[in-house]
Amino acid sequence: MSLYFLCFILFGIGIYCLLVKKNLVKKIVGLGIAEYAVNLFFILLGYKNNGEAPILDKSIIAGNFVDPLPQALILTSIVIGLGVTALMVGIVIRLYEKYRTFDIDKIRKLKG
Repeated sequence: MSLYFLCFILFGIGIYCLLVKKNLVKKIVGLGIAEYAVNLFFILLGYKNNGEAPILDKSIIAGNFVDPLPQALILTSIVIGLGVTALMVGIVIRLYEKYRTFDIDKIRKLKG
C-alpha cells in the first residue's frame, strides 16, 4: 500500500469529521487531521530514496539531493495551522461560555 494512499485516507477521515460531526471540538480535531495529512503528502513529494542533504561541497558536482522547498513550506504551514487552531479553540471556548454546549444544532436553536 502506497504512502500516498494512506495520506488520502487520513485526509478523508479529517474531512469526514468536519462534515459529519456536530461537536465543535471534534470538528477542530478533524481539521487538524486533514491539515497534517496534506503536510505529510507534501513532505512525501520531496522525499528521495538514498537522498543527501542539499549542502554543496567543492567535491560534489551532482548528486541525489532531497528537495528542501517542501520542508520549508511545511514548516510555515505548521506555524499557520497552529495559529488557526488556537483561534478556533478561542472561538469555541467563547461559544461554550455563552451557550454551555459544543453541539452546533443546540447553538442554532438557542441563538434564534
